[in-house]
Amino acid sequence: MHCPYCHEPDTRVVDSRLISEGAQIRRRRECVKCEERFTTFESAELFMPTVIKRDGRRTPFDEEKLRRGLLKALEKRPVSTEQVEAAVTHIKHKLLATGEREISSQVLGELLMNELRNLDDIAFIRFASVYLRFEDVKEFHDVIEKLYAESKT
Repeated sequence: MHCPYCHEPDTRVVDSRLISEGAQIRRRRECVKCEERFTTFESAELFMPTVIKRDGRRTPFDEEKLRRGLLKALEKRPVSTEQVEAAVTHIKHKLLATGEREISSQVLGELLMNELRNLDDIAFIRFASVYLRFEDVKEFHDVIEKLYAESKT
């Protein structure tokens, strides 16, 4: 690592600590020439898979779009911001765990629905009605009955 002050290529690590729940390493470094200290952060470079839409288009994974979808379904529901962020993080971890470079929007939608099902039943039904393209009240009724049966067990 080059010194940001004098650009000397030789620096030494003075201290290393895990941060961000072990996702990053914070290192204090010292330049061997000018003896200035500075901090660097190291983390794994991970790439989210490309999303293949229903019409075949390929788009980059958009974390903000995912968050907006969750927030829209959860509008006026008693779910905290921390729970939403945890759901976003959980979905991202599952996508990374697949190891795939491309993933269908259907798989992404299923992951989102599973998170919503764990967070709030009403939000789940809201999202499912749009995502699964409900055509009539019977489809709503069927999903609600299924949720009700699952909650009894």
